[in-house]
Amino acid sequence: MKENPDAANQAAHETSGKTARASDREPIAVWDSGLGGLTVLLALRARLPNEDFVYFADTRHFPYGDKPEDFLRARGRAVAAALWARGAKALVVACNTATAAAVSDIRKETQKPVIALEPALKPAVAASKTGVVGVLATPRTLESQRFSRLVADCAKNATVIACPCPGLAEVIEREGAQSAAAGVLLDRYLAPLNAAGADAVALGCTHYPWARKEIAARTPAGTIIVDSGEAVARQTEARLLRESHLGGRGRLIFAASDDAERFARAVTRLLAFSCPAEVWPV
Repeated sequence: MKENPDAANQAAHETSGKTARASDREPIAVWDSGLGGLTVLLALRARLPNEDFVYFADTRHFPYGDKPEDFLRARGRAVAAALWARGAKALVVACNTATAAAVSDIRKETQKPVIALEPALKPAVAASKTGVVGVLATPRTLESQRFSRLVADCAKNATVIACPCPGLAEVIEREGAQSAAAGVLLDRYLAPLNAAGADAVALGCTHYPWARKEIAARTPAGTIIVDSGEAVARQTEARLLRESHLGGRGRLIFAASDDAERFARAVTRLLAFSCPAEVWPV
């Protein structure tokens, strides 16, 4: 992505030949604790280039992967309430950990679309030839009832090797996926998947797609690596079409719960265009 999307997308969007309502032009909010959800944002913008998006990073509480479930549930309700108050027409929870802990509570408190994220286990199982599938995710995601239900529903005839990856999201965010520290962790976490013969790996944290090349280099040739970004984008489009809420001007706003300047520098580095950010004290 090389150009500023605000300059590239100027025309207002119309659905089925009808002029978009003012409420349709409200933004879609995308929420994560840090930079990982940008991988979901890229998939959303590729599918819905004329929509307005607000990306909120809860940097004050990054990372989520080691936080207690009660904290994450309360934090999820607070963040969602703040984004609704700022005019979001839909919320994409671009974090597997936050989804597992908080999305049920968030949905109880709104009628607006809330699109959840989960590890891409179903497509990984479908793509596997050996029937052995690996899942890389935070400990909190893998310990959740939501993940247990996902395995029961999607992997009845597959062997799932669930690998908790403490510290990996933090290292990717702060030092980069190509750093020596990330390499040490990836070697450690991928070893049991390789030993078990996994030929498909589901990325269960939105930070991990930034390390896709590094993961591929550490797994056998032909290993299929899947994440949830495109599936979430399709689901978001379907929900907004069903409720006739498509419409916008391609605008993009970044916000963080603290240290917006540092966050903006990191986003600019990853997306390769200037991305100023605001502080929203949620």
